[in-house]
Amino acid sequence: MNALGEVKDAVVSGNVQQTLAGINTAIATGIVPGDIIRMGLIAAMEVVGDRFKNGEFYVPEMLIAARAMKAGLHILKPLMVGTEVKSPATVVIGTVKGDLHDIGKNLVSIMMEGAGCTVIDLGVDITPEKFVEAVRAYNPHVLAMSALLTTTMPMMKETIAALEKSGQRSHVKVLVGGAPLSQAFADGIGADGYADNAAEAVDLLSIYSAAYFS
Repeated sequence: MNALGEVKDAVVSGNVQQTLAGINTAIATGIVPGDIIRMGLIAAMEVVGDRFKNGEFYVPEMLIAARAMKAGLHILKPLMVGTEVKSPATVVIGTVKGDLHDIGKNLVSIMMEGAGCTVIDLGVDITPEKFVEAVRAYNPHVLAMSALLTTTMPMMKETIAALEKSGQRSHVKVLVGGAPLSQAFADGIGADGYADNAAEAVDLLSIYSAAYFS
């Protein structure tokens, strides 16, 4: 197996030490950091996402793989000075006002980073105004909102209304998710997409990237 394959397999299995060893081997054999990220780390997280969708992986396995991926990024990013790995999308993400749940949001953030996206995580209890400010400041391709309470779901509609009022709505795709949500709810509030889980959210980003950001 070549060094990139070793990195990929190590990330999928969540083995941090093997991930770092594989990266060091890849660097020593002349493979550039950008290729290690694309064909090692990102490719691994694609496998993780597929296994999650197929019921072969669960949240713990995804988090363990993400830890290995982040460890690899930590040593590769400083080597990227003067070069760039093209991000398929920039994403602003947060849990809506009145909702302090963050496990699902964090998992989506991790999977999006694993897909190579630039992710700006605003945290929890985010007001419509803060979402609008972030869209204006970061000019993301996608705004992703999470809610786990039925009582906070209306804040998603308020945020979309605030985006429209500010003139930012046409500049960003809005993706929503959370246990009590549905595709019908997303359609009803004017969101562009709905994801039932983190892997589906990444799939939607791939569609957005191909359709709007290529």
